Amino acid sequence: MSKNIEVKKGVVADIKQKFEKAQTAVLVDYRGLNVAEDTELRNQLRKAGVEYAVLKNTMINLAIQDMGLDDMKAHLEGPTAVAFGYEDAIAPAKILSEFVKKNKKMAIKCGVCDGSYLDEAGVQALANTPSREVLIAKIMGSMMSSVSKFVYALEAIRKQKAGEE
Repeated sequence: MSKNIEVKKGVVADIKQKFEKAQTAVLVDYRGLNVAEDTELRNQLRKAGVEYAVLKNTMINLAIQDMGLDDMKAHLEGPTAVAFGYEDAIAPAKILSEFVKKNKKMAIKCGVCDGSYLDEAGVQALANTPSREVLIAKIMGSMMSSVSKFVYALEAIRKQKAGEE
């Protein structure tokens, strides 16, 4: 087998591993970005722990063949970059969505979240999901609210029985 084919097989295996390892992957069309904008985007993604790579469509297509992501094949046209989120499932979608709103030059193609295909609307919905910390704070606030109301009710009962009203 030629050396070139072996190299391509390695690239395909690497891409497949990234898709399997990532909680979320978002594919974008980066046409129109200049170097400064691309650098800014890469810096934002790097700070969030997101891996961003420009990949060949044919290599992505070969990598996703066995993963059941056939819906993605329709989006593999034109230049494609992929943002892989390994630690935070929302970060790639949120950062890219905000960047697209600010710089209308690029477009979100589709995404993958926990092995499931997401269309552009699905990626936008994921981007609009509050962060983990915000969700935890909301849950804790709800729990504390219930506990506080219970304590106030008990206090009112105690005062009523004691004749303190």
